[in-house]
Amino acid sequence: MKILIIGGTRFVGRYLVKSVQRNGHEITLFNRGQTNPEIYPDIEQIHGDRDGGLNKLKRRKWDAVIDTCGYFPRLVNDSASFLKNRVGQYVFISTVSVYKDHSKPGNNEKSPLGTIKEKTIEEITGESYGPLKVLCEKAVKRHFPTATLIIRPGIIVGPHDPTDRFTYWPYRIGLGGKVLMPKPKNYPIQYIDVRDLGDWTIDLMERKKNGIFNAIGPEKLLTMQKFVEAGKSVLNSKAEFIWANKKFLLDRDVEEWRDLPIWIAGKKFIGLTRTSCAKAFANGLKFRSPGETIKDTYEWCRKRPKNYQWRAGLNPKREKELLREWLNQNK
Repeated sequence: MKILIIGGTRFVGRYLVKSVQRNGHEITLFNRGQTNPEIYPDIEQIHGDRDGGLNKLKRRKWDAVIDTCGYFPRLVNDSASFLKNRVGQYVFISTVSVYKDHSKPGNNEKSPLGTIKEKTIEEITGESYGPLKVLCEKAVKRHFPTATLIIRPGIIVGPHDPTDRFTYWPYRIGLGGKVLMPKPKNYPIQYIDVRDLGDWTIDLMERKKNGIFNAIGPEKLLTMQKFVEAGKSVLNSKAEFIWANKKFLLDRDVEEWRDLPIWIAGKKFIGLTRTSCAKAFANGLKFRSPGETIKDTYEWCRKRPKNYQWRAGLNPKREKELLREWLNQNK
């Protein structure tokens, strides 16, 4: 197959490229050439901006395009319109954030979708991100009514994750010592390893699958406790997990999702950790073990510069203060 990837040099894109290469397909990347331009010296790259620069793709045809970085409906519509007679299938990487109601578990591919009044807004916020992705999906389907594959992942994790939303935990567990954890211990978590996402997406393309698929898991329930214990085991860590209750943490302005990643304290978004992925598993999605994802992420993050500025997770001083206070209250 001849595959065009819009993006391809950052987190999700680079693992899609690896999956394409491993399966022996021909790749062309279309991007601005600004992020990691050196990592693919042997792959054809066409440098241009999807905002007004799509003409660089004229006179070319591909079996499929994978759009890894479509956030605004105007730009996705332009891409889909321009490519509709140049590619056979449009693969769009969307998000489970498209669903209207995240307060209840079990959102599936037929659940109601979010809406936004200002459909032309081009600013990503917590309120606009999901609904804008909905409009992007609609734009693709308008131009590829029978040849659209839409993947809706949840939090994507693994090596080269730029957000630290997951990486904090392998790193912190690897450091050992007392680790502040949010109760309850049986809190369910969901994510997808970027490598599993890449391999499965290419597998669907090869089988010419179209439609919409949530992509998050694992297939069996994974609790926060099982997750961190898996990390402790695979990293041979001497970490001691100290579980503090929600009230204690929130009263001290510990931010869910940011200070303690993957943790969602409020009921408004609890459904984000309980999304249905039954359709994807029935269509071949496979998950590597939590331990493998944790170990590989840990080994990667240790190679980052010592002065790296973390984007998520508690800083050591703040964590020690909270641990001291919690332990003093619960002697």
